[in-house]
Amino acid sequence: MKLYYYAFTSHKYGLDRMKRATVILNGLREEGIDTMLLVNDFRAGLVAREFGVNESVTIEGIQDIDAIAQTGDCIIIDSPEDDHGRLVKYCSDFKRVFRFAEHREDSSIHGEIMLKLNCQDEKCISSLVVDDIYFKEHKKDDRTLFFLGDSDANKTILNNADFFKDSGMELLLGHYFYVKYESDLEKIFTTLHESEEYIDLICSSSRVVTASFQTALEASVAGGEVIFIDMDTLDVEEREILNKLNINLINKFNKEEYEQKILESVSIKNSIVERKETVVRKIINKL
Repeated sequence: MKLYYYAFTSHKYGLDRMKRATVILNGLREEGIDTMLLVNDFRAGLVAREFGVNESVTIEGIQDIDAIAQTGDCIIIDSPEDDHGRLVKYCSDFKRVFRFAEHREDSSIHGEIMLKLNCQDEKCISSLVVDDIYFKEHKKDDRTLFFLGDSDANKTILNNADFFKDSGMELLLGHYFYVKYESDLEKIFTTLHESEEYIDLICSSSRVVTASFQTALEASVAGGEVIFIDMDTLDVEEREILNKLNINLINKFNKEEYEQKILESVSIKNSIVERKETVVRKIINKL
């Protein structure tokens, strides 16, 4: 038996799902489970190596998982794609199917085990998971780090240059940023950090400003002050999670609101984000 984990990514959606996948896959591998990461984007597989997952297979999309996985294997699906009825076949052919919920009302359809943000019983598994490294004690540098996400196809940062003026923020580049775009960003930020420094900077920065839900979780667990930029992409459940973690939210790039939130920001120890071994053990118990 082999366990395949399909994580959907793209230049538009970024790499949050891939980062979440590497946490779980690393944990499963440590427990002796034979695993393979499936991606629909070759670049995501390359970036996964920076997070400890050295091998991956690129497929076209969610409907092609069974082109790689064999009958009797197990699969984990983390994707917003329409499976066009493929899920019923997967639940029939594979030993066990796990699926990340896309919204609060999302529930098991064909007997697959759900990973949910707000998991209240043994029928599901929490999807709030970050790598163990973020739970460790970290020496903090007096730095306000800005990380929009791994992609900025619409040049959101460039279009909101006034927000960053005189802010003292340092920019952490996304993996999907282009060289020419970086040249434009150098005119806004005095300090640019390469994407390969991601883990180090999230752990060591005293304040992190981000529009990435996964990054907000990681920075919060690492003990930094976190300000989340709501780009109208949060659902109600995600907003509730951020509020529970005492993460301040601002509406898009509202500079006055941001400056006010800085005065209110506090760092707290969270109690709702799961450690890697907890989620991994629950998955293994259901294999």
